Parts: sequence; C-alpha cells; structure tokens
Amino acid sequence: MVALRRAIHAEPEVGLHCPLTTEKAKAALAGLPLEIRDSRSTTGFVAILRGQTGDNGRTVLLRGDMDALPMSEETGLPFASRHEGRMHACGHDTHTAMLVGAARALSARRDRLPGTVVFMFQPGEEGHHGARFMMEDGLLADPAPDAAFALHVSPNMPSGVVVSRVGPLLASANTVHARITGRGGHAAMPHDNIDPVPIACEIVTALQTFIARRVPVSDPAVLTITTISAGTGAHNIVPDTAELLGTLRTLSEPTRALMFDAFERIVTGIAAAHGATAEARIDAGYPVTMNDPRAVQVMRDGAAAIDAPYEVMKAPMMGGEDFSYVLRDVPGAMAFIGAAPTGTDPAVNPPLHNTRMTIDERVMARGIALHCAVVDRFLERGFD
Repeated sequence: MVALRRAIHAEPEVGLHCPLTTEKAKAALAGLPLEIRDSRSTTGFVAILRGQTGDNGRTVLLRGDMDALPMSEETGLPFASRHEGRMHACGHDTHTAMLVGAARALSARRDRLPGTVVFMFQPGEEGHHGARFMMEDGLLADPAPDAAFALHVSPNMPSGVVVSRVGPLLASANTVHARITGRGGHAAMPHDNIDPVPIACEIVTALQTFIARRVPVSDPAVLTITTISAGTGAHNIVPDTAELLGTLRTLSEPTRALMFDAFERIVTGIAAAHGATAEARIDAGYPVTMNDPRAVQVMRDGAAAIDAPYEVMKAPMMGGEDFSYVLRDVPGAMAFIGAAPTGTDPAVNPPLHNTRMTIDERVMARGIALHCAVVDRFLERGFD
C-alpha cells in the first residue's frame, strides 16, 4: 500500500477525471471478488464485495477520494510530484491506498462477512463535487448503503490517533460574488460620480456586522471577502464598477439560508442607498458534513477494537468536504486519523493544502485496520 500511495503521489491528477489514479487503483484490486461499476460522469468507480456467510441485509460504504490539488510540491521527497502545478497536498493518495488495502483485507476473509461492502473510489473532492456526480450516476443506489464512513489523514494530529465528533464535523462551503456598478469619472471631482469603491468597503463592513449581531455564536457563520477588484491602475480615475469575491461557511442549513438572504439584501441595499446598483450571487458548494451519533459510536467501537486512541474533536472545522453529499442521504460519519511524521510537532507541521505537507506512512496500516473494524462492527450489529 505504501508503494501504491507513492505511485499515486508521483502522478497527481486534478478534478473529476483522474484516469491514471483510477488505473492504479483498479490494478491493485485485480483478481479480487469485487463487482466494479464505473461512473459515467467521472473516472470514479465503486467496488462491491458481497459476503458469503449469509446476507443479513446490511450494506456499508467506505469512501476514499483520489484527486490532487493545483499547486506545486516542495517536499523534496524522492517520490514527489513529477507534474509541475499538481500535488497530493491533502492526503487523497493515502486515502485511496488505504481503501485499496481495506478491500484486499476484507476480500481475503469474504467467507466471514455477513453483509455487503461498497468501496467508493471518488475523484473531484477538491471543489469539483465528485461525490454528488457519482451519486447522480446511480452508483450508490444498488445496493443502497445503510451506513457510510470515511477517513481523512491529518499531519497536525499525533500519528495514529482517531479524531471525530457527533454532529457537524466540517462546514458548508459557498462562494460569494458581488458586482457594484456606479458611475466613473475624475477622481478629483467625486461628487460628480458614484464611486463603487467606498460602497464595496461599506458592504464588507456591514456583512461582518451582520454576522456579529444577527448570527448566534452557538451556530456560527464565517464570511471572508478575499478579493476586492476595481479600477484601471490610474490614480485619478474613479471606476465604474467594483467586484467582491469571498467564501461563506456555516455549520447548519438554517444559518446557511440566513446568510444567503442577508448577503443579497446587504449588497443590493447598500448599493441602492448610494445611488448605485449591485448584483449578488452565491455559488452553493458542499453542505455541512454531519456525523450521525450512532455512526460515530461505530467509529469509536472500531478504534477500540484495534487499540487505537480516540479523541473527541472539541469544535467543528470550517473547511468543507464533499463526503457531506453522501452523509446527507446516508447515516454515517467521517473521522480524522493523525499522521504527523515521526519526530515532528503536530501543532507546527505544514498543514493540509501546503506545498510542504508530508505524512507518516506507517499510519496507513492503522487506517486500513480501522476501515475493516468499522465494517465488521456495522455488519455484525448495525447501529445497535
């Protein structure tokens, strides 16, 4: 599995179509008693393992994502990315290898499995909605899973520790856009113009005020404007337009809906108050990654079965994850597994999405074992 992970790491692929990664995963699964079903809209696939001790009607899904990020690697590893501008900086190479390892281990004792396991090999997690596309392709319909689980490595947690929580684990992720249209002219005579720049600045401040005063701290929102674009570069010209771009994160659907409405109202209302017009748009991204309490207990039981330490995550992370689409339809849970390299301080290690992110590959054995323990636990007892 280490060799597979390194082969995937050296040839990272971005987006919904990762043919080389799919080819490597399928080659590692060749000869196993698996039914392979391919996605029509992505290079993802599911591999179905049917137990032989009598079907108790339970089906459990394990997910591993396969895609990389559009960034250049600076780890100096001997198996570093051979493609400039692409890197496995989020551990998906590891997730794919661990899922292959679990498929091989569980296939080896198929005669003791009382139910069905679906292994979901999914590209396009990094903002491309790969899980949703595979679900729309019908790959999770027959057999429909009764529970779904996923693991995500973290270089900022001690190696081997399993970390999760009940309820929201990761936030919804949405992109916000605004375009304010005023009337440009000479910067020395602003009274003859409608300057969109101070309007844009007022909108940014008003959005933060709304969050501070209208969004409960117990159900928070994060709205960060990351780009303000306006002007031609000349010091004496008031532009006609200004544009805002940012991200909106929430931990519940009600707060998400509240912020959607507030963003449009604040953007258009403040622009109108100054005699300008504005267009507000939100690209709805991943929903909240919501862990079912029963599934989290299955994860905890699985960790105990392999003597892995388990810790409760104190608060949700505001990052997004498209396994949320699966968890919206299927009760389940996601957990992090610590992968800080030996001799490093997890608190200061290069994090996920960093050009120097590395992991302790030895943790893959524990990840594979945890996948198997979760399957055993759920197929034997369900959510009881």
